[in-house]
Amino acid sequence: QVQLVESGGGLVQAGGSLRLSCAASGRTFSSYAMGWFRQAPGKGREIVAAISGSGGSSHYGDSVKGRFTISRDNGKKTVYLQIDSLKPEDTAVYFCAAESSPYGSISLYENEYDYWGQGAQVTVSS
Repeated sequence: QVQLVESGGGLVQAGGSLRLSCAASGRTFSSYAMGWFRQAPGKGREIVAAISGSGGSSHYGDSVKGRFTISRDNGKKTVYLQIDSLKPEDTAVYFCAAESSPYGSISLYENEYDYWGQGAQVTVSS
C-alpha cells in the first residue's frame, strides 16, 4: 500500500510560481513511477507530468511543456511539481498518483495508476 499526500497548493496571481509536493508512504517508493494529473471544473482529468522511478525519464503534457518541472527525491519519498509562469487556465485540482513500475516505464493514462492523493487546489487569478 502507498499513501500519497499533496501539499503546496493555493491562490497565485498569473505569472507567478508554485511548487507542489507529494509525500509517499511505503518502503519501495523508487519502484513506482509518479504522475501529476489535474482536473479543472467541468473537465476530465489530464496528465500534467510523469517521472520514472529512478527519476531518469519524464514526460509532460503539451499544455505545460516549458513551464512545469517534475522531480523526485527517493530518499525523502517525495515527488515535486514546480509550476512557473502560471496562467488562469492552470486553475485545477492537482493530484499525484503512483504506478507500480519496477522496470522503469512511465504511464500517461490515469487508469494505469494504482494509488492517488486527495488533491491540492491551485487557483490562478488574472
